[in-house]
Amino acid sequence: MYLGELISLGVAFSWTATALFSEVASKRMGSLPLNVVRMVLSLSLLSLTLWLTIGTPYPLMADGKTWLWLSLSGLVGYALGDWCLFQSYILMGSRVGQLFMTLASPSAALTAWILLGESMRPLALAGMIITLLGISMSVLNRGGDSKRLQLKLPPKGILLGVCAGMCQGVGLVLSKVGMEHYEAALALQGIDDLSQWVSPTAWLPLPLSFMMPFASTMIRAITGLAGFSIALFLLSHNGMRRLQTAVSNRKAMYCALGAAIFGPFVGVSLSLMATLYTHAGIAQTIMSLTPVLIILPSWLLFKQKVTVWEVAGAFICVFGVSLFFV
Repeated sequence: MYLGELISLGVAFSWTATALFSEVASKRMGSLPLNVVRMVLSLSLLSLTLWLTIGTPYPLMADGKTWLWLSLSGLVGYALGDWCLFQSYILMGSRVGQLFMTLASPSAALTAWILLGESMRPLALAGMIITLLGISMSVLNRGGDSKRLQLKLPPKGILLGVCAGMCQGVGLVLSKVGMEHYEAALALQGIDDLSQWVSPTAWLPLPLSFMMPFASTMIRAITGLAGFSIALFLLSHNGMRRLQTAVSNRKAMYCALGAAIFGPFVGVSLSLMATLYTHAGIAQTIMSLTPVLIILPSWLLFKQKVTVWEVAGAFICVFGVSLFFV
């Protein structure tokens, strides 16, 4: 009983570990070198997983439309979104940075309304307002003799956090469109029932319905790596030297490996498994607990000062996200 709920909680802990590892690695490597290293590690893990489970180390039978939409998702969600997120970790820390990721749900809802014509329910609109209220409680305080509300975080960090959360939501919708095209491409190849198709050449065969999201994630990661590589080697100064310095930092590399394992690899795996055993809305709400779960380790590991007001803001954000799935 409650297996799906327990797996969802495991995802929230996995995202928490990812954020903590990424904060340390970002401050030691810089966000661009970290993301190049993280994408290479993630692609290696995904390729090995696909080879073991479907017999090929690359996305099976993905057509042009699939690559187009999933590549767009990778550019928005990985290349732009993760760069903004890890930059915000440098300026504000992972605890506050993760708080802005609760904007992914309202951003996804708005994008789905624009691109897919999905309806916006009143509770979803209320969820947006409540989520924004929770974030405001965490980034504003009363200061000075006037006791007026003022920002207690750098405006650049807030802008990066907002961009990261919005890119996550937009990338999610683009991924959904890409996976729909992927299903259509597989159907044209005679694979109509993904839950029944298993590769005869795989070492650990699993149904294609379970592994298709991993293949989709790999396409996104390929595009993300391309975007980060262009930004590091062509658009920034001394990109190769920065990457060599980053790779030579042993502690940073350990943290990058932790971010890759607990992020795109374990996190994605568990999130997919969770939806098999419980309702997607319940799973998503529990997985959104990361801004709450990260408070204690941030205080213990990084000695970050946490106020009651900020804790309340984190809980309010999670409550706002939950309204999207009621």
